[in-house]
Amino acid sequence: MNSQNDHSDSQKSKFEEAAEEFGRDAKKAAHEFREEWNEVRTSTENKKVLCGVLAILLGGLGVHKFLLGYNTEGVLHILLTFLCGIGAIIGIVEGIIYLTKTDEEFYQTYQIQKKGWF
Repeated sequence: MNSQNDHSDSQKSKFEEAAEEFGRDAKKAAHEFREEWNEVRTSTENKKVLCGVLAILLGGLGVHKFLLGYNTEGVLHILLTFLCGIGAIIGIVEGIIYLTKTDEEFYQTYQIQKKGWF
């Protein structure tokens, strides 16, 4: 009988050790996930600034549209520049809009919702 209790206590302690190890692994995985998420958010911040500056400096060429993955809008932007001359003005306005948005607004609007104009 005493042998069974010892065996039962041994099994219980092994289970508790495994549960503690699992808890440590879960916390470590959650921490790593959070760090990687912060890195992703930082890279979108850099894209916001880059797109804003390119829109102001090279707005007429639509470079900022291509950088965001809006190829159709980029081609239309170039056509507007050469046909009407208005592409540069649109680029400046968009550049200012990009730079005045928060990182979260920029990411939500232009990366998630894929808003092509303004």
